[in-house]
Amino acid sequence: MVSGLQRVLNRIAQIEYQIAALGNGPGAQWLAGQELSGARRCFADLMAEPQYTSRRGAPRVTSKYDELVQAAASKYGMDADLIHAVVRAESDYDPQCVSRAGAMGLMQLMPETASALGISDPFDPAENIEGGVRELAGYLRRYQTLELALAAYNAGPGAVQ
Repeated sequence: MVSGLQRVLNRIAQIEYQIAALGNGPGAQWLAGQELSGARRCFADLMAEPQYTSRRGAPRVTSKYDELVQAAASKYGMDADLIHAVVRAESDYDPQCVSRAGAMGLMQLMPETASALGISDPFDPAENIEGGVRELAGYLRRYQTLELALAAYNAGPGAVQ
């Protein structure tokens, strides 16, 4: 039987693969044939690819939600490109997305989580991004590693514990 943590780590690997698939360069092609070992490595590899890098070498991700992502990332001390990667992996930027488990909106917030975060409309992009970034930032402070923070975000803190 696969443990709860192993299921979470498997889901992180799936998200990593989806993030890697965003690029079409050699890094994404290499990652498609490799066993993925960590969110940090995969995300860093993806962001280093030329199509995601500005002239100054800074990661570049764009969407119609840039301003919302940047504002929430700045407010909670998070990397906006990480937030974009989470949104892309969770909902592919569809604000009306609903998962089989009932997670809603751009950052796929569960109804209980949305309620606990004071979100009245989880399908509102501004509220969803604000809440999702606040939740992820809290997990990052709590667990001190991106891998565990993403695991808690995806499967809940009980699975990580």
